[in-house]
Amino acid sequence: MKKLTLFTLASCIVSFGSCVSSKKFKAMEANYKSAQNTDKDCEDNLQKAQSQISDLNKQKADLEKQNEYLKKNSNQVLSALQDMSVMSGKQAESVKQSLETLSQKDAYINNLQSAIQRKDSLNMILVMNLKGALGNVNDKDINIKVEKGVVYIDISDKLLFNSGQYAVTPQAKEVLGKVATVLNAHPELEFLVEGHTDNVPIHTASLEDNWDLSVKRATSVVRILENQYKISPGRITAAGHGKYAPIASNDSPEGKALNRRTTIVILPQFDQFFKLLLKK
Repeated sequence: MKKLTLFTLASCIVSFGSCVSSKKFKAMEANYKSAQNTDKDCEDNLQKAQSQISDLNKQKADLEKQNEYLKKNSNQVLSALQDMSVMSGKQAESVKQSLETLSQKDAYINNLQSAIQRKDSLNMILVMNLKGALGNVNDKDINIKVEKGVVYIDISDKLLFNSGQYAVTPQAKEVLGKVATVLNAHPELEFLVEGHTDNVPIHTASLEDNWDLSVKRATSVVRILENQYKISPGRITAAGHGKYAPIASNDSPEGKALNRRTTIVILPQFDQFFKLLLKK
């Protein structure tokens, strides 16, 4: 449109060149050139503006894409956070339950340790009292020990019985009296009296075999403790092992001598032990 106008103006200038003065013609020519320059500047500016608009449209499109992505991503993040929140709640409850369980187990273990320590302390006191009461007895004839939380009193048969016999000797009654004094001081304790022999076979008018000998030796000791030293029979159990629970080899006289013994076993008080656990 502008180009057409300029062309028309130029035609007029040429047509009427002869009708106007040279000065006016030059002025009109200058105006024409200026109009051409202005038109070119306008076209350049228009192109720049169009380019800028195109760039802005691209930026707008990019921003819209980014915005859409952010919205979508935000929804995913929000959903993930919600899921994490649910999981965290479950995990927190699980952790809480685990901690409560651990706390209960810790309390149980502490109570168990306390009960074991108390039981061990009672056993040590018992051993010390027994050793104190039997202080004048030869260590070879009587042995007091604690194994796996159980107190054992091993008494040699030569201290209690004559060879092949099950009647308690008079001197042995004094030893049993000292043991009975300690046992009576702890009326809550129950105990087992075990008879043991070596592997030498025996058969007499009153004894069938080593089983018979070991049992009758155990019951002889039990009767002394019950009848002479007034220990409640409900606290006592009698048993015989014969030759089947040796503590040494029967291949030597020394080993046989060790195997011929009567053992008083202080029985663990499991009911009292668990009562100690329940106290706390």
